[in-house]
Amino acid sequence: MADPKDDEFLDDIEAAEAEAMADDAEEIDSAEAELDALRAERDQFKDRFMRALADAENARKRADKDRREAQQYGGTRLARDLLPVYDNMQRALSVAREEKAGDALIEGVELTLRELLNVFSKHGMTAIKPEVGDKFDPQQHEAMFEAPVPGTRAGEIIQVSAEGFMLYDRLLRPAQVGVSSMPAS
Repeated sequence: MADPKDDEFLDDIEAAEAEAMADDAEEIDSAEAELDALRAERDQFKDRFMRALADAENARKRADKDRREAQQYGGTRLARDLLPVYDNMQRALSVAREEKAGDALIEGVELTLRELLNVFSKHGMTAIKPEVGDKFDPQQHEAMFEAPVPGTRAGEIIQVSAEGFMLYDRLLRPAQVGVSSMPAS
């Protein structure tokens, strides 16, 4: 027959073991909760780091784009200010040829004009040189007047007053042209 003291003793042992297991479970739960909190904090820091990295990369790209644009288009005002010089040299060359000025003068103006065009080209400027009969393009041409000219169609260029210029892919000055307004027949 079993001694009741033995049952009490066994109950005490079981209770102690159960209490120890509960303490271990609490420690495990506490450690697991702390580990979960650390993982969440790590993920939050990783997310913030990735966002900061992306922001830094975007700022670098934006700064690089701004630098390139400043390099390409920073001289726009100077380029625009030089266009009347080009126009006046074209006029001087035209008058010199009409007046049959000396060959040395004509050659000097031509060389100077060619050098100016080389400088323009070196800095990304290209001339827009429409021809009579070309179709009017409002993206590159400025209509100075319209006139009905027989033998032409509406929208055709009938006269070129001044050449236009592009600075890389931007319009610096549109070509100034006269356009036919001949009604369709």
